[in-house]
Amino acid sequence: MPKSKKSEKNSFDPENMKPEDVLKFEIATELGLADKVIAGGWRSLTAKESGRIGGLMTKKKKELQKEAMN
Repeated sequence: MPKSKKSEKNSFDPENMKPEDVLKFEIATELGLADKVIAGGWRSLTAKESGRIGGLMTKKKKELQKEAMN
């Protein structure tokens, strides 16, 4: 049975990571959540953990855009 898009989106596949997923995983690693993501996929994270990753991703993207403009 093929995977649904929802399960594909929330699983962790290090072989097929998009640039945004690489950033997401780097931040998860910085927060000490890499093992949890590897073991259970992105869905294993709590809302608080996911929100923290999302907030830091946004911050990092803004910093990269600011650097690109200079």
